[in-house]
Amino acid sequence: MSDSSESIPKSRVVKYRAEKIIGKGAFGLVYKATVVETGEIVAIKKVLQDQRYKNRELSIMKQLDHINIIKLQNYFYTHNETEKEIFLNLVLDYIPDTVSRLSKRYRKRKQLMPLIWIKESYLHKLGICHRDIKPQNLLIDLDTGYLKLCDFGSAKALVKGQSNISYICSRFYRAPELIFGATEYTTNIGTKSYILLIKQTLIFFLIDIWSTGCIFAELLLGRPIFPGESGIGQLVEIIKVLGTPSRQEIKEMNPDYTKYDFPQIQPKPLFSFFPQSTSSEALDCLSKILVYTPTQRLKPLEICAHPFFDELRSPNTLLPNGNSLPSLFDFSTQGVSPSVIEKLIPNNLPKNLSFSNSNEQEKKISNQK
Repeated sequence: MSDSSESIPKSRVVKYRAEKIIGKGAFGLVYKATVVETGEIVAIKKVLQDQRYKNRELSIMKQLDHINIIKLQNYFYTHNETEKEIFLNLVLDYIPDTVSRLSKRYRKRKQLMPLIWIKESYLHKLGICHRDIKPQNLLIDLDTGYLKLCDFGSAKALVKGQSNISYICSRFYRAPELIFGATEYTTNIGTKSYILLIKQTLIFFLIDIWSTGCIFAELLLGRPIFPGESGIGQLVEIIKVLGTPSRQEIKEMNPDYTKYDFPQIQPKPLFSFFPQSTSSEALDCLSKILVYTPTQRLKPLEICAHPFFDELRSPNTLLPNGNSLPSLFDFSTQGVSPSVIEKLIPNNLPKNLSFSNSNEQEKKISNQK
């Protein structure tokens, strides 16, 4: 396997040796591979390239540079001479463990969660919605504690006025507004246009926030909280917990949805679905994420500022292996309210943080190991 077209960098050809398939799906295949020249282990995602369209995943990944997002090292094209097909190959960092595999045995689950919302904050500031956040797409390095989001095959950059498909996101983690058929991920309640634009931008991203809330619940519960067997079944599972949405909540999720013929189910307290040992602060945080009205969900950094995560702001908190925690404060405070900043950042750190060059930061961490 070698690159025969564009690559990063473009000045040389890098040869790879595919070792084995480590993932497969409708998108294509993922290989564990070796860089022939250096012996470095990488992951290569191979997808069929439709020559009529620019690959959205590649375009988005070129923009990303954050320690909690999988790094695009290189890319190249290969050809299937028999069927005259062209494949795009994305060369990525290789991290073998996922939150899906580790969630039941990783003792310090709390330490995973802020990293999810920090990278969410980063993506949303770039105007990018991932649209398929699930435990299988969250990679974790147990030595450093770093969590990395992967698989941007469903991701999309926000474009004003452009509609989007509602059948997106893996079912267990699909926001209810998608089940109700929202295609603009927005509401239209007669507000002024500039306020509406803000709402459109925000709600577009809040389908990702719902997904991360489902993962949060799964880490606490040990299994998916909404295990629907179909699209409608998924809504039924959500209603079992949150109760039947009101007319206004449905309007907030999708103003074009006019039916209202649901049986009236009362919401149940969250604690009734979780083990008795579950922290009340964890459930309070979760209750502010898993809500029907998208604009009422906590924003990523507001979640990180919740008292449930105060333990992680202590310099004395360590990983299970005794190593220091990864950086939990690699984000921009621009546009964040002073009250959230005060809760979010420990007193021993400056309050005017901004995004660092995360790849350089990761290199420094690796060199210190």
